[in-house]
Amino acid sequence: MSMLEEVSVPDVTAASADIVKSKKPISRFKLVLSRLRSTPRFWVGIVGLGIIILWAIFGLVPNAWNYTDLDVYNMGSSPSALHWFGTSDIGEDIYAQTIVGLRKSLIIGLLVGPLAAIIAGIIGAVAGYLGGWWDRILVWIIDLLLVLPSLFLFILLSPIFKSLSWVALIFLLSGFGWMIMARVIRAQTKSLRERDFIKAARFMGVDTWTIIRRHVLPNVSSLLIIDATLGIGGAILSETTLSFFGFGIQAPDVSLGTLLSAGQTAAATRPWLFIFPAAILVFTVLSASLVGDALRDAVDPTSGVNRD
Repeated sequence: MSMLEEVSVPDVTAASADIVKSKKPISRFKLVLSRLRSTPRFWVGIVGLGIIILWAIFGLVPNAWNYTDLDVYNMGSSPSALHWFGTSDIGEDIYAQTIVGLRKSLIIGLLVGPLAAIIAGIIGAVAGYLGGWWDRILVWIIDLLLVLPSLFLFILLSPIFKSLSWVALIFLLSGFGWMIMARVIRAQTKSLRERDFIKAARFMGVDTWTIIRRHVLPNVSSLLIIDATLGIGGAILSETTLSFFGFGIQAPDVSLGTLLSAGQTAAATRPWLFIFPAAILVFTVLSASLVGDALRDAVDPTSGVNRD
């Protein structure tokens, strides 16, 4: 037997096949998750937002005062061991009021962001998929709402909403926060409409609304998730602005906006009335924005800071 015959030659074809089989395609969800894990601002934002939410839920537990209690012996006092954030001119505990106001602002933001994204997804998908006069009418409505000054409409509608619960403010903010994303979803849907799997579904006789629900909306869900996340911070700022000017949350309810409005006149002489609610507002909106920005860049690596 020769030397060449004694040497065993490895089965290169079989080895290559094993390597190919071992390399399974990574799902989009796992890919986005891996990008988020390697993004520092995502962790900063999610930790900050988690701290804010936990503080809003449990922050009143160690406090001896309720937000409606009045301490007539310490009216307008500075922060102390008795009143951690000080008191207002009539003896209200600013710490308790800040937590209750934060709860109200968080509830509004966490509801308005996703609700506006849902409205944008439905209207944008319907306009983009159906086309024709449906598209023209919906685009006309979107353009009309975009050019109308929303703050002016809020002021006009505020007498009606003042007589209703603060829950009505959620629907008001949601009704004016979906238009830009609806145009994005419409453009994406027009592109999806020409894809083979959509054409196959139409050919098989699947009805229009089922196609939109099962095929179109799931394929634009990443955009809607990003919009809902970024919309939380925007909704909190919108509510705060309206409440600051007296068109949002009404007494006896409190929010960060009402606290800022009440403390603005005393910001120079009694800064604790303004600084603490303002700092909480900035921290909350910044945390939500960091999470939204990181999520956007993870879904679309060519956006934001990742763009080459």
